[in-house]
This record gives sequence, C-alpha cells and structure tokens, in this order.
Amino acid sequence: MESVPFRSGFVTIIGAPNVGKSTLLNTLVGTKLAIVSSKPQTTRHRILGIKNLPQAQLVFLDTPGIHVPRTRLQRYMMQAVTEALDSPEVVLYMTDVSGAPYPDLAFLRRHLPGRRLPVFWLLNKVDLIAPQELLPLIARYAETAFFVQVFPLSARRGDNIPELLASLQQTLPEGPRYFPEDMPTDRDERFFIAELIREQILHLTHAEVPYAVAVEVEQMHERGDGSVEIDANICVDKASQKGILVGHQGRMIKTIGTRARQAIARMLRTPVHLRLRVRVNARWQERDAALRALGFGSD
Repeated sequence: MESVPFRSGFVTIIGAPNVGKSTLLNTLVGTKLAIVSSKPQTTRHRILGIKNLPQAQLVFLDTPGIHVPRTRLQRYMMQAVTEALDSPEVVLYMTDVSGAPYPDLAFLRRHLPGRRLPVFWLLNKVDLIAPQELLPLIARYAETAFFVQVFPLSARRGDNIPELLASLQQTLPEGPRYFPEDMPTDRDERFFIAELIREQILHLTHAEVPYAVAVEVEQMHERGDGSVEIDANICVDKASQKGILVGHQGRMIKTIGTRARQAIARMLRTPVHLRLRVRVNARWQERDAALRALGFGSD
C-alpha cells in the first residue's frame, strides 16, 4: 500500500484592515492567537499559528492590514506584511464581500512580481450578503492569473473552512514538520498577555486613544499558590490620553484591568493578579528606540 506523503509549508494571510484575517487565523488553528476588534489596524505584528493535520503541518502567518503608512509604527507594520511574503508556499488574499470586495491587484503585482506562487482569493463574510450577489463578485476576478483558487467563506462561522484546509493541504509541497505538534505558535506568553490587555483598550476606548496605545509586560512571576502576578505598562503619546485611560476616579483603568485579567486567566488557566500603570511616552510611534523597547521590529 502506497503511503501518503507528509506535506508542510508556510501560508501567509494578507488583505486590507478589518477583512477578518485574525478571525480566520483563530478559526484555522482552533484557538485564539490574534486579538480581534472592529477597529482597523488591530493587528500590529506578524502572528504565527500552527495547524497540525494527520498528514500535514500548515504554518499560518497573520499580518497587519495593508495600508499606506504614515508613522514609523505603520511602516514597521507594512514591513511585517512584505517580509511575510518573502518565502511562503501559499498566499491567502482576503477581502470582505460586505464592504470592499475586490482584491488590490496593484499590491499583488508590486509584491509578487513574476513569482509562480499559489494565491487563493478568500471572499470573507458571505453570511452578510445574499447568495445571488456572490457570483458576479467571483466572476469579475476569478479568471485572473493571480488566483489558483477562489473560496467564499465565513471566518466567524467557519463556513467552508474544512474545504479551505483540504485544498491547502493538497497545494503544499512534501516537507518536514517544522514545529512540534504541541506548539501552537512561536510567540511567548508575555506577547499574548500584552495583546489581551490592548484588546480591552480597543473595545473600551474610541477616537485616537486605541491607536496611541502600546502595552509592555514589565514582570511576571508565579506565586506559591499557583496564581500568576503580572505588572504591565500601558504606553500612550499624551497626558490627555492617560487621563482617558485612567478615567474618572480610576474607573476606566479598573474596567480594563478586570476584563483583561479575566481573559488572561482563561488563557493561562490559573488565577491572575494584574497591575496596570499608564505612562506617557511622547511620540513613541515615531521613535525607533521607543518602538524597539516596546517590541516592534523584533519579529
């Protein structure tokens, strides 16, 4: 009996902000790795997620949304996108059929010139439109040379995800297992703790504040009773933003801390003691030293 070859490879997920890339990553790997919010530019880093199948290992790279960078931070984010396109085996280009449904072919031509790289076009959020609206969208671009597969899906509901995984497995080359089976990502706990804190800030604040925030886990240690004690700094650009985050009589920072602590405890599966401090670090998004200190540029 002929044995089935083991297949493996890297799959980069790209697309405009808010099309559902992070939701897709979480659905594909079956666990929450990327935070999700309704605000654009929620994802700032390249996030790696590993999906193990009986005869394959798929290594997904979630990336920040494609945008025109205006700050050093945003240039870092777009660098994370282009670096994730350096050597994947497959690219998943995602669009939102309920919003901006058509792919940016100009971006693909700039970053994948002359490369024979399989690109799948994923039309996300099909649960938000009528089925008869879908075929004209697909027909307009399905024949372009960029796309070897077209997948309408719902990352949130999981519609067509098994079919996508099966097609990716068939497309990947034969290869080794790059990561141990019990390793879901290459990021450490501190990274995800900082992201879970930032997720609550994204949900609870508005206007400029969510985009002016970075979170740094200063220290983390286990207590004798098995619980975990965490000190984290929330960095902002201006004193006025600090005031909003602290809130009247400290109510906002208390709410952020309570919700973040609950999310972190679920992730770590142990009680958590979380202390948050808000600090002003003027123009941190424009200063290379500040960005490096906050973990940007270390992917």
